[in-house]
Amino acid sequence: MSNDPLLQPFQLKHLTLRNRIIVTSHEPAYPEDGMPKERYRAYTVERARGGVAMTMTAGSAAVSKDSPPVFNNLLAYKDEIVPWVREMTDAVHEQGSAIMIQLTHLGRRTRWDKGDWLPVVAPSHHREAAHRAFPKKLEDWDIERIIKDFADAAERMKAGGMDGVELEAYGHLIDQFTSPLTNELDGPYGGSLDNRMRFCFDVFRAMRERVGNDFILGVRYTADECLPGGTGKAEGMEISKRLKESGLIDYLNVIRGHIDTDPGLTDVIPIQGMASAPHLDFAGEIRAATNFPTFHAAKIQDVATARHAIASGKVDMIGMTRAHMTDPHIVRKIIEKREDDIRPCVGANYCLDRIYQGGLAFCIHNAATGREQTMPHVIAKAEVRKKVVIVGAGPAGLEAARVAGERGHDVVVFEAASNPGGQIRLTAQSPRRKEMISIIEWRMAQCEKLGVRFRFNTWAEAETIEAEKPDVVIIATGGLPHTDMLSKGNELVVSSWDIISGDVKPGTNVLIFDDAGDHAALQAAEFIANSGAKVEIMTPDRSFAPEVMAMNLVPYMRSLQKQDVTFTVTYRVEAVERDGNGLIAHVGSDYGGVSKQRTVDQVVINHGTIPLDELYFELKPKSSNQGAVSYEELIAGEPQSVVRNAGGGFQLYRIGDAVAARNTHAAIYDALRLVKDI
Repeated sequence: MSNDPLLQPFQLKHLTLRNRIIVTSHEPAYPEDGMPKERYRAYTVERARGGVAMTMTAGSAAVSKDSPPVFNNLLAYKDEIVPWVREMTDAVHEQGSAIMIQLTHLGRRTRWDKGDWLPVVAPSHHREAAHRAFPKKLEDWDIERIIKDFADAAERMKAGGMDGVELEAYGHLIDQFTSPLTNELDGPYGGSLDNRMRFCFDVFRAMRERVGNDFILGVRYTADECLPGGTGKAEGMEISKRLKESGLIDYLNVIRGHIDTDPGLTDVIPIQGMASAPHLDFAGEIRAATNFPTFHAAKIQDVATARHAIASGKVDMIGMTRAHMTDPHIVRKIIEKREDDIRPCVGANYCLDRIYQGGLAFCIHNAATGREQTMPHVIAKAEVRKKVVIVGAGPAGLEAARVAGERGHDVVVFEAASNPGGQIRLTAQSPRRKEMISIIEWRMAQCEKLGVRFRFNTWAEAETIEAEKPDVVIIATGGLPHTDMLSKGNELVVSSWDIISGDVKPGTNVLIFDDAGDHAALQAAEFIANSGAKVEIMTPDRSFAPEVMAMNLVPYMRSLQKQDVTFTVTYRVEAVERDGNGLIAHVGSDYGGVSKQRTVDQVVINHGTIPLDELYFELKPKSSNQGAVSYEELIAGEPQSVVRNAGGGFQLYRIGDAVAARNTHAAIYDALRLVKDI
């Protein structure tokens, strides 16, 4: 038996959990037709296979038709979900893990133009800022049918083999009843705390009557909304005690904060650059006050923090949810004393930000997550050892090197710079983005273990590559900033990279034209604003920084608004000309009929990158495939068999920004799905 606090079993009522690490409920947006089909099942089972004690599925599975998901959630109000749930729970149980599901009614946290276009309901007419729907104030018959819907859904989940059900209370309908900010009902469900909690207890009572006592029921709730006039800490403590004393539930899953705005959501679920485990001590206070099984998760991204949470008795079960999206085998690696091999969560929040924009949840640097049916988390050895030469040690090149090394190939990487990292090393220079460098450091450590050889400070020429007598050449040289996009004055502008790297000193009155919508423009703006300069960020888009997305935008806005940075949308910089010691920027609009000017002393352009592809095109005629890729074989997970030049000496491929400007995840995915079959 291990003495590691994280590896001790925990008895939750009748259920024995094999260790203290859980994946808390979250919705990766993988359902098909509202059902947890093959993709969803494969994702969930992988975490069970990795050793987690319990995986909790379906952040916010909907119990009612008037709780339509705003992105792709499970529909627990449908009877046909039961067999799909059963397939998933059976597969998870076979791996020795427990499994629960989270049920909810969203209340006002949705839109009326989703699903069946039914009115949004809440205990008041106040709309939520994030979803903007004005709700109907609940009537008695609404409350009655929703309580029944919760009970029906819980019964379906038990029939599907779940070990239990957790209610999502914070920010959703149950919390909307509890909070004095959102409950304006009279009578039995509004007014006093007793009345405001009545709905929650009625729901639990109805569920317990259906599922019996041999089924786990829990609640994820906020014990402090951190909002003036809302549920405060003192009342949250009282709510916590009442939940325990009700005898209806088996554990508390503690949250602090509110999620009705993007900033509120980001404080509840912190991203990179924000404090780790900010609410852990608060959860510990709840556990001490209630002496009741307590769960918690909020930026617990490393094993040391998780171990401290358990060893210090702050909580009974610790959630490492985003961390398990990055590496589903955390527990197995702890057991095998391979903690150094755990792929680190860098808090980039690509996973959550994508689902809030209607996309599938993907990890920024584990391209197998969410693609378990086609992409491996564990790389198999190749039947034939090959010589693989890679040019470029950015995220694409390093992932290619890592995967080729895992395959057992002889791998050498050429890099012109003195250090690995490419654009990651650049972006990590901003304090809030420094965690990104772990994407590079982890791969370098893995490559060192695998015997990958690196040649830094080496500008690879075609002769350099050919001298290695390679079987496969992979060009991962990335790109350079593309600033040549004005009708006049391209020589007068600088790039966002110039500012971030420190190669160019910030001006005092600066116009940043952001036509890419990614982090680089905001990083440059922050750097310039911190120097005391006047800054305007202009974009031709109707929305601001769309590639940064909602939660990642929050820290930037908190910083830039304090610096009085100006944000201008729907305008385009068309030309720049010299005006004495300054510059005149000519501004137009894609909507037409507009001509304006800005007088500044510096124009910064953020317009993506142009591929560094000269070496690729020089090598192309000497390769057997002439750089061509069979997309059919790539998608099917089959080795590349394209031959366009029978006399060619090696296969040639390019990946990442050496192909076209995209993002870190795309670069890593390029590498994984190509090299896993070499």
